[in-house]
Amino acid sequence: MKLGIFAKTFDGNDPETVLKAVAAAGFVCAQYNMACSGLPSMPEDISAAQARAVSGAADATGVDVVAVSGTYNMIHPDRAIRAVGHAKLEIIARNCAGMSTGLITLCTGTRDPVDQWKEHPDNNTPEAWRDLLEAMETAVDIADRYDVDLGIEPELANVVNSAAKARRLIDEIKSPRIKVVLDPANLLVEIATLEEQRTLVSGAIDLLADRIVMAHAKDRNPDGSFATAGKGVLDYSHYLRRLKGIGFEGSLITHGLSAGEAPGVSTFLKNHLQDGATS
Repeated sequence: MKLGIFAKTFDGNDPETVLKAVAAAGFVCAQYNMACSGLPSMPEDISAAQARAVSGAADATGVDVVAVSGTYNMIHPDRAIRAVGHAKLEIIARNCAGMSTGLITLCTGTRDPVDQWKEHPDNNTPEAWRDLLEAMETAVDIADRYDVDLGIEPELANVVNSAAKARRLIDEIKSPRIKVVLDPANLLVEIATLEEQRTLVSGAIDLLADRIVMAHAKDRNPDGSFATAGKGVLDYSHYLRRLKGIGFEGSLITHGLSAGEAPGVSTFLKNHLQDGATS
């Protein structure tokens, strides 16, 4: 398992500055965001030189760019806004080869018209699911053209809000391009007992094992708010042991923390990975 972090955790608007900070904090890979190149996260254009600067920084720092963010609201109530998102996704996809990465992370979206990470009561309607299928077909067509994969992440506030819905989407779209980014902190509806939490995490990993290409590492506080990995109630020993149990060898990416916390989280996760290897 490769240990990484959201590149956007660190200040900087050029890739080498940011990836140097990633390496200095003890990580070997990063989930990139175009904001780290001084661009919008979903830019209207990426030049060949800007793409090459990312891969050049990766080579110079030894930090592998394992994915790039391509998040937009895939089920926005305004179809025109969805279309803009698709167009920007294609710009990201077209430049992935230049950035030496082959995975784009997505947001399956919400009916909330303002915040793509905010829950909405219409997310569970048949119409929302229909729109997601249509959007994913468009995204898969783009991915096929540029030979990249798409990482969906089950999140309570989005239309794919469970491992079961992620599995359903995979089975209905039937494209090997669709992969899974798993973050168990996103699946805890409420802070469950330790036994219930372990059952939920194990079930999600087992159900999605053949598609998990990236795992996320953050945490939950007892009141349900998000926390830095190792500062909350998530049973990391169980989580990482279950990932190892399915033969997962991808990247473990931490996020939701400050730059100052990064070295300590790196040490926390390394210790857990080492303990898991010997247990």
